[in-house]
Amino acid sequence: MEKVLERLMQSGIDVYINEPLRCHTSFRIGGPAKYYVVPYTVEGLIETLNILKRIIPVKILGRGTNVLPSDESMELAVVSTEKLNKISIEGNFITCEGGVPLKKLCLVAKEASLSGLERAFGIPGSVGGAIFMNAGAFGWEIAETLVSVRIYDGNKFVDLKKEEMQFGYRTSIFKKRRDFLILSATFKLIEGDRRNIENEMVKIMKKRYEKQPLEIPSAGSIFKRPKPDFYVGSTLEKLGFKGFRVGDAKVSEKHAGFIVNCGNAKAEDVKKLINIIKERVKKEYNIVLETEVEIW
Repeated sequence: MEKVLERLMQSGIDVYINEPLRCHTSFRIGGPAKYYVVPYTVEGLIETLNILKRIIPVKILGRGTNVLPSDESMELAVVSTEKLNKISIEGNFITCEGGVPLKKLCLVAKEASLSGLERAFGIPGSVGGAIFMNAGAFGWEIAETLVSVRIYDGNKFVDLKKEEMQFGYRTSIFKKRRDFLILSATFKLIEGDRRNIENEMVKIMKKRYEKQPLEIPSAGSIFKRPKPDFYVGSTLEKLGFKGFRVGDAKVSEKHAGFIVNCGNAKAEDVKKLINIIKERVKKEYNIVLETEVEIW
C-alpha cells in the first residue's frame, strides 16, 4: 500500500492517513477513514479510483452535506471531489465539474445574468451530490435546468442526457448505478436581469434562515417526503418531537425535519433518534419513513 500511496502523491494527489471524517461532513460527525484522498483533476480522480478499487473499499465524498459516517475507524479509502471545481460558460449554458459547490454555481450564474438556479441558492453540497439525489427546494429540482452529465462508468467516458438519468423525487439512476461516477454537468439557463436574480436569491436565503437551523451542524432534511401530501417536519412537530434528543443529537426546534448536532453528537445517537422517529410515525400513521441522508 505504501507504494500505491507514493505513486498517488507523486501524481500530485493529496493523501491523508486516518483522517477524521467529522472534519469533512456538515454534521461534524464521523470517525477516521484509513485513507482520505484528494485528486485535483478528473484524470487524477480516475487514476485514483482505478488504483484503489483493486486494493481497498472506496467511497466518494463531495462536500459531505448528506452523509452520516460511522463513529468507528473505517477500513476504506474516501476519495474527495472537493478540488474538482472548474466552471465554464458558453452562451446560456454553464458546464461545471462535479465538485463545484452548488452555491458557487448559483453565484457564477448570477454574475453572468443567467436565471434558473435562484431556488438552488443555499442548498448545501456539490453539484455532483445534488445530481446524485436530484436535490431540490421550494418546488424546484436540479433536473429542471440540467441538460447532460458526463460520467465515467469504470471503463470509458459516457455523456448522459437528462432523459436517461431516471430522475424522481430525491432519486436518480446514480443511486442505482453506483459505478457511474459524475464528472461534470451542463445546465441550460435563460438570460435575466442580474439585479432581479440577486434579489430572488436573497429572498430564498432569507426563507432558509427563517425556517431552517443553518447555524447548527446538520445534514439537512433527514427524511424523504413519503408522499406528496405528507410533510415530515410538521408531522414530527405535531408528535412533539421538536427538541427531542438522544445524546447531543437533537430534533431541531426551528424545523422538526432536521436533526442537529448540539456539540458532540455521535453517529449512533443520530441513528437511535432516527429509529425512534420512524417507529413513532409507523405507529401513528402506518407510514415508513426513508432517510434522505446516506448512512455509512
